Parts: sequence; structure tokens; C-alpha cells
Amino acid sequence: MDDVPMGQLPPHIQLQRTRVFCASDAPTQTENVQYSGAYASMGVDNSFRLEDFVKNFRVEVVRLTEDDMEFDMIGIDAALANAFRRILIAEVPTMAIEKVLFANNTSVIQDEVLAHRLGLIPIKADPRLFEYMSVNDTPNEKNTIVFKLHVKCKRGDPRITVKSDQLEWLPNGSEFQLVTDNSNSNSNSKPKTYTSFSSSQTSLPEFSENSIASKHDDIIIAKLGPGQEIELEAHAVKGVGKTHAKWSPVATAWYRMLPEVVLLEEVEDQKAEELVKKCPVNVFDIEDVGKGKRRAIVAQPRACTLCRECIRGNDWEKLIALRRVKNHFIFTIESSGALPPEVLFTEAVKVLEDKCAEVISDLL
Repeated sequence: MDDVPMGQLPPHIQLQRTRVFCASDAPTQTENVQYSGAYASMGVDNSFRLEDFVKNFRVEVVRLTEDDMEFDMIGIDAALANAFRRILIAEVPTMAIEKVLFANNTSVIQDEVLAHRLGLIPIKADPRLFEYMSVNDTPNEKNTIVFKLHVKCKRGDPRITVKSDQLEWLPNGSEFQLVTDNSNSNSNSKPKTYTSFSSSQTSLPEFSENSIASKHDDIIIAKLGPGQEIELEAHAVKGVGKTHAKWSPVATAWYRMLPEVVLLEEVEDQKAEELVKKCPVNVFDIEDVGKGKRRAIVAQPRACTLCRECIRGNDWEKLIALRRVKNHFIFTIESSGALPPEVLFTEAVKVLEDKCAEVISDLL
């Protein structure tokens, strides 16, 4: 300890502070040291400093496609990474079918099962353009999307498959007439329906070019035999995943710590070939060092899944160190289709920001 300058941690303690050690039987040093005075005797201040967080935190996008995104979140705690994951799954809103009005259903699927299947179909509509609908609100063009489904298999025809592309968007609202006690009092008035749209949703500039529809056209809803028919209206509203999974905007969202694979000694020749064969995801490779010698190198540490096959048996644990970086998270978002994955992440940030603002306002 005498050769360590004041204000710095010894290398082995710094590793314990920043890494998770993965042994053949179980990981160790998994906890995060939060106490500000944990290293006070060594002259190291372990307290949280906002300026240090701003300096060290960064997001690096690794892969971005239409439906999924992989990025690195560096300089944060596992609690914050998990907060983003939970918000993405349960608190970023989307549009999903909530109410189904059946006019006819002679298929083998019960009404409630068919309604549940319709609710799980991802809707390609930006939820930020709609309002939440409470119990006392009337369905209108700002809080409800209406779809119609009317499919019939004629007698003598072969069995048909009903798919999600047969859901027809009704921008003017419901077409089912609402039956009331005084429905025939004024025959000249416009029939009252299950929604109260004051204008067509196609008049909104957001939907004039991009019509609302299901995200995927080939989702099977039901199969109809000869003589069977389905006629219904499906009303989609805005909601969040913690109410029901159908409103979750992601197929899944997860993270893992960045793997760190270190060769403690040089692994050469036949042992190097053995090491390469042990790894199922090709983390290791062999390079030629000349004079007929070959040695193992760590070629793809990021691909490590921590299966620990490389450190099992024959003292391999003395040659290879498997670690995880505690403040470096590989985050993956798979969108269900309502919003692009990069937009989902920014929306999750906004939700977390609102939560922080609410806590601060309650403390003041």
C-alpha cells in the first residue's frame, strides 16, 4: 500500500470496484459500493458528483434498424439502466384495441378470445398524437381509432384465413348505430353511433399521407369455414404496458454488462487451438507470431455470453479472467412497431425526467 499514491485506489481494489468477476461456479464482487466514505482512508471520495456523471456518461449506438436498436450506455449505475428497461416495457404509451363490438361471429373462436387476439395486434399509429381516454370521456377523433372487420366464407368455398390486413380503418368513426329508447323520435336526424367524431381523422395532416393500419399485414386473426362470418368494430385507445401487455411498445427490452475477457498468460500452439474450440461464440482466435509459433488472442470480447466453457477444467481459470464492466451496459430494444426504437428510447427518457420532476416538486 506504500507505493500507491494518496487519492488513488490499489489496482486490485479498483478492479473490485469497477468489475464483476465471473468464476467457474458463480460471479463475485457483484455489488456496487454506494457509501461516499468507503475509501476515505485512501483519500478517495466515493460520493456522487453531478459534474462527473455528465462528463463520463455517454450513449453509443452500435446497431439501428427499423424495428430494433443496440446501443451502449456508459457511465451509469445498474439501477438507472433497469429504470429505462422497466419504463420501456410498462410506461411508454401506444395505441391498442381495447373495445370490440360484435355484430356477428359464427366462427369457432369465442367473442372474448377473438377480442383478445385483436388487442395484441400492433397498431401503426403515433400515440403522441392522441389523448388518453378516461371512463367518463366520449370516444372522439382525438382519443379513439376505429377499425372494421367484415369477412364471410361463402358456402361451397374452401376455408379462408382472416389476417390483420383485412382490418379497415374508419377515419370518420363508428358505423354501428347506437340503439336507444328514443332512437326513432326524429327520423331526419343523423343516426347516433358508438363514437362522436366531429371531423374525419384524415383531415389531420399527420394522417393525410400515412393511413392508420396494423403494423404487420400477415397476422392470422381467425380461420373461417364455409358459411361462417365475422363482422365487428374494434376501437383502439391509448394506454401503457403496466395496465395491459398489449400496450407495451416493445417486444422486449434488455441489457447486459459489457464482457471483458483477459488472457492472464500467453496460450500457445495446441493449447491455443483447444481454447478456440472451447468457445461456442468464437470469442478467441489464433494469430501467427512467427517462427512456427501461434498464440490465442481475444478477438470478439463483446460476443461473450458468459457461458464460462473457456474456464472449466484443467486449470483454465488461471489462464483466463472473465469480467463484466459494472458501469457499461449493452442495451437492446426491439420495437413492436408502433414507434421506431430510437423514438422509444427518447420517450423513455422523457418519462424518467417527468418522474424526477415530480419527486423534486414533492420535496419542495
